[in-house]
Amino acid sequence: MRFKKISLDNTSRSTNKKALLSLAIGGFGIGLTEFVIMGILPNIAQSMEISIPKAGHFIAIYALGVVIGAPVMARITNNLNPKKTLLFLMLWFTVFNTLSAFSGNYWVMMFFRFLSGMPHGAFFGIGAVVSGYLAKPGKAAQAMAIMFSGLTIANILGVPLGTYIGQELHWSYSFMLVGVAGIATLSSLYFWMPKEDLEEVDDPGAKSASPALKNKKLWALIALTTVGTGGFFAWYSYIAPLVISVTKLPEANVGYVMIVAGLGMFFGNFLGARMVETFNPVKSVVISMLSMTVILILNALFASNGIAIFVLSFFVGVITFTIAAPIQIAIIKAAKGAEKLGSSMNQSAFNMGNASGAYFGGLPMVFGLGVNYASVVGGILACIGACIGIAILYQKKKKKEPVHS
Repeated sequence: MRFKKISLDNTSRSTNKKALLSLAIGGFGIGLTEFVIMGILPNIAQSMEISIPKAGHFIAIYALGVVIGAPVMARITNNLNPKKTLLFLMLWFTVFNTLSAFSGNYWVMMFFRFLSGMPHGAFFGIGAVVSGYLAKPGKAAQAMAIMFSGLTIANILGVPLGTYIGQELHWSYSFMLVGVAGIATLSSLYFWMPKEDLEEVDDPGAKSASPALKNKKLWALIALTTVGTGGFFAWYSYIAPLVISVTKLPEANVGYVMIVAGLGMFFGNFLGARMVETFNPVKSVVISMLSMTVILILNALFASNGIAIFVLSFFVGVITFTIAAPIQIAIIKAAKGAEKLGSSMNQSAFNMGNASGAYFGGLPMVFGLGVNYASVVGGILACIGACIGIAILYQKKKKKEPVHS
C-alpha cells in the first residue's frame, strides 16, 4: 500500500493548515501523556508505595509500547486510508490513557501504560509522511515542525498544567486531561483532515518494502535516534527529583522548570527545520548531538544552582528538538519505497531512546549516586549518537553521495 501522490517535493498544492493543526493537536496529546508522568513521578511512587526508580518503569513501559506498537498498528491499519488510520490510532490512545487514570497498583498501571503507547509511533510516523504532502513546495520540514509543535506546546502548557494538577489534586487527573486532549484530536481529525487526496491505493508497480529495510543507512539512522535521544531522556525522566533533591527548590518549581524546557523545545523544533535548509539532515543531527553532549555535562555540574537549572533546561530543550525534523526527513529519504514504515520505525527508535534513557539514567541512583549523574549518562549517550552520525557522513563522503541526498 502506498500514498497516492504523496511526496516531500510536492508542487501541486498549498499548505493545508487546518489538517496540519489537527496533527499538531494529536502531537499535543501524545506529548502530554509521554512527558507529564515525569513531573508527577514522585506522586505516583508515593501513591503506589514504590520507589522512584521503580516508578520510572512506567516511562519505560510506555516507550516499549511505542516500539512494539509501531509495526503492530501498521499491520492492523494496513487496509485503512490515512484519515481512518489516524482516527483509529487516536481512539485507541484516548481510551487507554483515560483508563490509566484508574490504575490502582503497579501492574495495572504497567498494563495500561503499555497499551497507551502502542499508537504513538504509528500516529507520528504516518503524520510525518502526510504532513510532507500537506505542505507547499520546499516546506516539508516546516510542515513536520508544525506537527511536532503540538508536542512542544504540550511541554510549555499541558505538562506544567498536568503536573500542577497531579501534585495538588491527584496524579490520576493528569491522565484524565490526556483523555480530553484525545477527544479534541479525534474531533479535529474528523472535520479537518482530508480523505480523498490521501487515499491509499494498491500499486502493482510499487517496490516492496524489503529493499528499503535492507538499507544499512536506514538502520544506522535508527541506531542514532535510539542512542542519541536516550541522552535527553536520561535527563528529563528525572527532572522532578533533580529540581527537588539537587537544586533543592520547592516542588512547585518543577512545573516552572518544565515550562522553560518546553519553551526551548518549541523554538528548537522550528530551528531544526531551518537547519535542514542550511545543512543536510544528518549533519544537522550531528551538530545537535554534540551540542547536547556539552549541555548535559554542564547540567550535571551546575544543576545545584537555582538560576542555572532554568537556563540549562531551556537550552537542553532547544538542542534536543532541533533533531526532530532533520532525523525524520533523513529516515523518510533512506526508507524510499517504505516511507510510512520507516517513519514509524523512527518513532519507535525515539521511544527506545526514551526507555533506555530512563533505565540508564536511573542506574547511578541505584548505586547511591546523586540524581545529577543521570545527566552525565545522558551526555555519554548523546556523544555516542553523534559518533554514529559522523560515521554515516563519512560513509556518504566515501561513496561520493550528493551533499543533500
